[in-house]
Amino acid sequence: MAETVESKVGTKGRKKRKLWLKIIGGIVGAFVLFLGITFIVNVISTSMEKNKIESYGQYVEVDGKKMNVSIQGSGEQTIVLLPGQGTPSPVLDFKLLIDELTPSYKVVAIEPFGYGLSDETKKERTTANIVSEIHEAVQQLGIDRYVLMGHSITGLYGVTYVNNYPDEVLAFIGIDSSVPNQPGMDVKLPLKSMQFLQTSGIMRLIKKVSGDSYKSLAFDEHTKDQMNLISNKVSSNDTMIDELKHLGSNFKNSEKLTYPRNLPVLLFVQSNNEHNPQWIPLHEEQVKQSAQGKMIPMEGSHYLHHTKFQEIAAEFKAYMKEIQL
Repeated sequence: MAETVESKVGTKGRKKRKLWLKIIGGIVGAFVLFLGITFIVNVISTSMEKNKIESYGQYVEVDGKKMNVSIQGSGEQTIVLLPGQGTPSPVLDFKLLIDELTPSYKVVAIEPFGYGLSDETKKERTTANIVSEIHEAVQQLGIDRYVLMGHSITGLYGVTYVNNYPDEVLAFIGIDSSVPNQPGMDVKLPLKSMQFLQTSGIMRLIKKVSGDSYKSLAFDEHTKDQMNLISNKVSSNDTMIDELKHLGSNFKNSEKLTYPRNLPVLLFVQSNNEHNPQWIPLHEEQVKQSAQGKMIPMEGSHYLHHTKFQEIAAEFKAYMKEIQL
């Protein structure tokens, strides 16, 4: 019997569906294979890279864990230097600025838990816990009077810190530091996706094809290599992810905090922040909280200390001569 028009159409439809299923199956299979390869490469590379990471600084015991700190310089005054959120290796990230400061100051760069060569922790990354841990590290080192200096998120933690320990902190110096009441910090971050990109090895691949992010900066090649190695090791670890998880609540809980009136405050602020037109006004309001407040706008990236390290050091030294401690 001759095949009907309807059966011909049905046969063609089934063939098309089978073809599409094969195509989709092939794409899925290729993606699974791709993930398998990136995952295996990442595991092997991470294991091999551990032996290439060189120690620096020294460990202090905080809450039963090891926190890495670097002490450089021998000046009479001490600077306690804290990183921005997610900085893989704070000590190396600040190297250019530290080199400018150490002829005149003793610089103590602290790597909080989850950062650099420090241990991770399961303790919640609330502002209270982070500030308490950093202070314990400072106490372990026997430092009782110091300037608190830091980048980015240190602006949030620093306000709590200087209010908790007013008899210890001589001045606060912010390097494009966060402001407790800055807008947009209640956004929900794709934390699971961030960890997936890291553990799957996709982030390693992205970094590889994106080229050297430190290429145009003044770091020596060895320091660049070490920062990349440490970044591959610690980026998106559980401790850092928990800090991001608490980011919104940490800002919310600190939004009404201000600097003590008698605390000298110097803020270096990115003048070309296109994402936040209120960036300069927010910091202008902050420096007004201090009787000796000063803001210095600088054109550059958020990481001002990568390109403006000489200017930051010079302006800081001049400011310290102007203020009354």
